[in-house]
Amino acid sequence: MARKIFEEIEEIPERDDDALDVLKRRLVVVSVIVMIFTALIIARLWYLQIDHGDDYKDLAFNNRVRIRQVAAPRGHILDRNGKEIVTNRPSFNVVLVREDSQNLEDVLKRLAGVLHEDTSELWKRIRDASGTAPHIPIVLKEDISWDTLAYLENHNQDFSGIRIAVVPVRIYHYGDLASHLIGYLGIINKKELAEADPEKYTGEDLIGKMGLEKLRENDLRGQKGSSSSEVNARGFEQKLLKNEEPTPGKEIRLTLDVDLQQVAESMMDQEDRAGAVVATEVNTGRVLVAASAPKIHLDDFTGGISTENWNALLANPKHPLINKVVQGQYPPGSTYKIVTALAALATGTVTESTIFNCPGHFQFGNRVYMCWRHSGHGAVDIRRAITESCDVYFYQAGIKMGVDTLADFARKLGLGQKTGIEMEHEKSGLIPTREWKLKQYKQKWQDGETVSVAIGQGYDLATPLQINMMTATVANGGKVFLPQIVEAVHESDGRSTDQFHPKLIRELTGMGKYMAIVREGLVGVVNGDRGTARAARIDGIAVAGKTGSAQVVKLAQYKGMKEEDIPYKYRDHAWFTCYAPADDPEIAVTVLVEHGLHGGSEAAPIAKAILMKYFETRLQAMAKEKEDRKNAKPAAPVTPGTAARP
Repeated sequence: MARKIFEEIEEIPERDDDALDVLKRRLVVVSVIVMIFTALIIARLWYLQIDHGDDYKDLAFNNRVRIRQVAAPRGHILDRNGKEIVTNRPSFNVVLVREDSQNLEDVLKRLAGVLHEDTSELWKRIRDASGTAPHIPIVLKEDISWDTLAYLENHNQDFSGIRIAVVPVRIYHYGDLASHLIGYLGIINKKELAEADPEKYTGEDLIGKMGLEKLRENDLRGQKGSSSSEVNARGFEQKLLKNEEPTPGKEIRLTLDVDLQQVAESMMDQEDRAGAVVATEVNTGRVLVAASAPKIHLDDFTGGISTENWNALLANPKHPLINKVVQGQYPPGSTYKIVTALAALATGTVTESTIFNCPGHFQFGNRVYMCWRHSGHGAVDIRRAITESCDVYFYQAGIKMGVDTLADFARKLGLGQKTGIEMEHEKSGLIPTREWKLKQYKQKWQDGETVSVAIGQGYDLATPLQINMMTATVANGGKVFLPQIVEAVHESDGRSTDQFHPKLIRELTGMGKYMAIVREGLVGVVNGDRGTARAARIDGIAVAGKTGSAQVVKLAQYKGMKEEDIPYKYRDHAWFTCYAPADDPEIAVTVLVEHGLHGGSEAAPIAKAILMKYFETRLQAMAKEKEDRKNAKPAAPVTPGTAARP
């Protein structure tokens, strides 16, 4: 165009100056336009090749090469003796890669029939993943069967954008053993994904949702690997280019003893009991048993729990979703008499020779408080009061001390506060004081309320773990240990990164002689002729303990009715807490059976079964020694003056 203008200029007579000026202006305009277009082209080329060259190079690369993350096997969970509680197996998940999908609506309709799912459910999963990058896989179905896997692999050309992701899922070698402690996994949700490290998690990942699976997520999850494959224009893989193996998660060894845990859970499963069982090492704080009943079925959560199963858990009146070891809060009942007895001795309110008369009732003000033995215990000292669980003795001791003194000693023994154990949502229980009631209810404390508190009723609340730690503290002479559930953490190559060490929280000093008196009473509970827990007695092993019945509601309306006819939800809770051997304590066991009525008949046999298992080798050796003595032939008499033959 510019050349044409120059030709026109040459043809114009020199005298036509005006025409020449017009053409020159045209030339300038055209030149500017050409320069602008040239600049735009150069700028665009700069933008594409210099500024964003790497980005477009990556896009081109990704059109040819598919890079996938490879899930790392989660770390194993073992018991204290190395028995495998949780390991892994491969699971095959159906995932959708949207950028590779063609005619998605048709694909999902056909896929729904193969997966036996509603199409609406598949669309829901896609909608839930809206806002994520199109190359990130969306999990449509977890843990498919072998038949489904084989069909999809053989017909993969018919399902564009649909892939099979192999991920490790958990194997529970002992079924639902310690289900509340172990916890379960689930697909990471939007909130969790937003808070997680994007380099570690994607929308298809499993993440700990409860228990140690959640609390120890960083240890258990491992480090992902990756694989690079060449794909064709339709996104189907042609060949593997590169593969980086994942790093397995760390192995966690628990303080838990599988054999003891099995005994505890099998006993609680009998008669469909609800409640909790805790056992710890008296001198270290290691948790040997942590059983909450009813259990939850961990396999129900593999691949995502169904709405039906979830609603059934929520509707269950025995509340299986609550970890009753640390979340169940119950009146401690007569187990609290350990606190009252120790406080009374330590403050000088009573001595070991102080006698209170128990006629079967105690009148305070215009109200009469009954003893559990309506005929009365007669003249009672502190040891007998503990052994026979005389309410009247502790009513009077409690009134003399007052609620604040009781609360002070209860807290020293670990009640009314969280223990600090590595479990979710631990409750602190409740130990009332005058100040607490004034703040909570804007009312003054009434001395009559102390009567109930002194025997573990009224406002008192405790978790089974707290009662167990209180028992262990009395057994070991005043040391309060942090209850711990993890023995060691090991890397996949076997190197130890964390090792258990007992942690002393505090020590009660100056109360040794008072604890000794209390312990004598606790020995009588199991071994005395009138002890309330004779069902826990073990020949050859001295057991010391305390029973308790925790009132749920006042049962005046059921007076005279047979206990089995009282509605389940109104029956008393049954407690038994103990330690053994009494003269050199090793283990403390606490059992709480919801609505079990009596600790001596309902809870004590469960504790005995655990102790029998714990001391199994020792008891077998004692039985063998006894049998050997029984079968030993008497030595032949030696005639005086003769030498016995060798």
